[in-house]
Amino acid sequence: MNISFHGAARTVTGSKHLLSLKNGKKILLDCGMFQGMGKETIELNAHFGFDATTIDCLILSHAHIDHSGLIPKLYKEGFRGVIYATPATKELGAILLEDSAAIQRDDTKFINKRRAKQGLPPFEPLYDLEHAEEALGLFQTIQYNVWTTISEGVDLLFTDAGHIIGSAAVHLRINENGTSTRITFSGDVGRYNDAILRSPQEFDQADYILLESTYGNKLHNEVFGMVDGLEQWIRHTCIDKKGKLIIPAFSVGRTQELLYALNQLDLENRLPNVPFYVDSPLSGEATAVLKNFPNYFNKKIQKIMETDADPFDFKGLKFIKTVDESKHLNELGQPCVIISASGMADAGRVKHHIMNNIGDNKNTVLLVGYCEPRSLGGRLMNGAKEVKIFGEMFEVVAEVGSMRNMSAHGDYDDLCQFLACQKPELVKTLFLVHGEYKVQEDFAIKLRKKHFVNVEIPDMHQSYKLE
Repeated sequence: MNISFHGAARTVTGSKHLLSLKNGKKILLDCGMFQGMGKETIELNAHFGFDATTIDCLILSHAHIDHSGLIPKLYKEGFRGVIYATPATKELGAILLEDSAAIQRDDTKFINKRRAKQGLPPFEPLYDLEHAEEALGLFQTIQYNVWTTISEGVDLLFTDAGHIIGSAAVHLRINENGTSTRITFSGDVGRYNDAILRSPQEFDQADYILLESTYGNKLHNEVFGMVDGLEQWIRHTCIDKKGKLIIPAFSVGRTQELLYALNQLDLENRLPNVPFYVDSPLSGEATAVLKNFPNYFNKKIQKIMETDADPFDFKGLKFIKTVDESKHLNELGQPCVIISASGMADAGRVKHHIMNNIGDNKNTVLLVGYCEPRSLGGRLMNGAKEVKIFGEMFEVVAEVGSMRNMSAHGDYDDLCQFLACQKPELVKTLFLVHGEYKVQEDFAIKLRKKHFVNVEIPDMHQSYKLE
């Protein structure tokens, strides 16, 4: 069989990996959208690098848009196979994909108004709401730790990856001509001391491993410093400077982590008395989905829930729903905290909040997770003095801060712990995906020292034969 890499290859977003079996069957691992890659983003999302009609099934590791966001485009171009996912991934996928279609519609409308004034041709969205809704009908759920035959000679197992609710490492047993090949795709690996979720599970020996490498050469600060750090940023911005604290946060995972940390501050009577707004309808829906799967929580939060029924709610919290309510936040003259999607600040309502507040030094933009360097969040994190937002240049007057210890991606130690259940000499090839190339090169050196002899870093659309 062959494997080819059509996304998250020497870059972090756009996860898509294609297995082509000897019998002609094609299995796609993830179908993610490229995000935050500047002018390249549109072109990268326009072409898969394969024919959608030839794909027999799709296995989805988790619901984040950089892993699932092009599923409706795959459907639009003719895919009609089964999409395998965990139950929580299906529930999150339903709201994330519809939200993605709505964001494209709204952002395209906003951008095209400006393009029309400049005499430029209009952009077209990748897909519409109808494509997203119809693609959701292809989902079939599989529970964790249950081997399931998905095709003749192909068995699938999901294990908990601890990244977001429902996230899974994907394990395949593929029998061809009497030979069994074991392939593991990590999806995104979570942290072993996550504030909310269970740790990633161990898994059986694999012949080939596709491993994410977002933080393959970095170590995070300890998670327990997150609550104190968040309190300091709120007091510094809202109390001392009397400004707005704007936090770009992914609707699934990061927003819930923030709410949990703020709830802890409230329980400890340390929460500053300012309004807190979650300006993302999707975040409210995602938080509701999270509460549907308390068995996925770690023991610590389950213990807390014995006395606090809702660890994601606290005084002063309001979920913003309508566009008018969102616009009103920009007119507020009082200090407040605004948590809004997306996490890289390249789409969604947070982009408007940054545009409207970046010119005042009382305000702070606090980045709390990975940002692709070319994204708006990445440019702010890297110290840009001016940024382009919706085609216009804005001077960065507001303060920009970051809290790296909030990442839902495992760091170097976490990734090595994920691999600790494997005998390196039995792994024929370890492919590094979902990472920046320099990070991957550093990580590959470390992995070879741990006796993973054959470590490959696939380039975009590169193909390998699996013996």
